[in-house]
Amino acid sequence: MTAFDFQTALRLHPQSQTKRKPMFRTMLGGKIHRATVTEADLNYVGSITIDQDLLDAAGILVNEKVAIVNNNNGERFETYTIPGERGSGVVCLNGAAARLVQKGDIVIIMSYVMLSEPEIAAHEPKVVLVDEHNKIRDILSYEPPHTVL
Repeated sequence: MTAFDFQTALRLHPQSQTKRKPMFRTMLGGKIHRATVTEADLNYVGSITIDQDLLDAAGILVNEKVAIVNNNNGERFETYTIPGERGSGVVCLNGAAARLVQKGDIVIIMSYVMLSEPEIAAHEPKVVLVDEHNKIRDILSYEPPHTVL
């Protein structure tokens, strides 16, 4: 459509100038940064088991869809969460996803939220930093730019 055709269309349909549908954007909701895979169970029926303390700290719900990045091999995949024992540090990939990791691999686990334009300005994702035993080191409400964590 040329610029002239677009302007003509706007004149013919003036409501298109005033009625704007709300726009939603997908933003980072919560993140568990550099967790260590404690187990990989191929014979379990799907999902990722995560210490409930880590889920709570990151604001990730049980059965919530998460994206996972394996820092060791570059694999990216999605699954859903199931709760692990509090304080256990468990991060166990189950089912087919177990083929994408090995015990000891470092992963990043992320959830996303859909926000309207007005909600975005006030949104602060929860970024959970863990040690090599998946114990919480720190919880941030932002991701520091140009920082190696």
